[in-house]
Amino acid sequence: MAFSLTSRIKTSIVTGFSVFVVLILIVYMVPKPVLLAQRFFEPLGLVEVFLLAIYGSLVCYLLADERMQAKWRRRIWLVFSCWFFLQLLLGLIGLQEFLMTGVLHLPVPAMILGGPLYRGGGLFMPILFVSTVFLAGPAWCSYLCYLGAWDLYLARLKRKPERMPRFRLALQVASVFTVVVVALLLRFFGAPSLLATMCGACFGLVGVGIMILWSRKLGQMVHCTAYCPIGLLATILGKLSFWRLKISDSCSDCGACTFACRYDALRPEDIKNRRVGLSCTLCGDCIRTCKARSIEYSWLWFNGYNARLAFVAVISTLHAVFFGVARI
Repeated sequence: MAFSLTSRIKTSIVTGFSVFVVLILIVYMVPKPVLLAQRFFEPLGLVEVFLLAIYGSLVCYLLADERMQAKWRRRIWLVFSCWFFLQLLLGLIGLQEFLMTGVLHLPVPAMILGGPLYRGGGLFMPILFVSTVFLAGPAWCSYLCYLGAWDLYLARLKRKPERMPRFRLALQVASVFTVVVVALLLRFFGAPSLLATMCGACFGLVGVGIMILWSRKLGQMVHCTAYCPIGLLATILGKLSFWRLKISDSCSDCGACTFACRYDALRPEDIKNRRVGLSCTLCGDCIRTCKARSIEYSWLWFNGYNARLAFVAVISTLHAVFFGVARI
């Protein structure tokens, strides 16, 4: 069921208010300036809060259009990623206001896991990751990750996705194991930070190569579903959030949703079992392709219309907040 115009407007207003409240709390509770405008002229922080609240409302309104959700998700996600890396580029050329701490570190998602293990501290990103996954489930990977947008872009260069090999999950488990073991070994042997940085950079470059070669070739998000350790952690920890995509018995097994999913989460056997695969990130791209309307969001006792309405509000709020505060 598509949202009525009234529902979209009301939900957008609630989302904008939520963004405003969250950012106001950040501005007044965090000792150091977090918002970009604050770093140049502190009173402008409130102006940025207001603008981001409007932006969050707009994002919610656009995503609430079921017919266009997939397109708007891709566009909004790509804009966020471009803004993230533009700030990184500006930081690299010497404008330290565009770096969160003023100190550069690698923009590789795996470092959310590997960094604290190597340093023996620095839990800000892991805590942010886990809390976000608790709020939005594995949608971290389909709406909020600064790197995944590029994997999707390259995967969509192929019109119809091919089936991923069955050992995809084993590869991702091995990736998690590798990051953990290497980080702990580097710490145990007292490896210099330069060596640790080089290891992280190599891991990231391999990931870029996978996107360019395999995601583009298979039409699937190979980096996110077979290589990125954070992708696996997000889908597993996301089960704690209670957000789900459910397939009802009204499904006709037509397979249209299989070709809409770039996360390899709707294989024929998944559809037959009426359960999405582990790699589902709640992106929602499959919903509009189901003519029988057999796929819907659920959360606790909410199903269908109300669950999707709540999900769009939550993810739009998080996106707008991330847009304002996410930087290296």
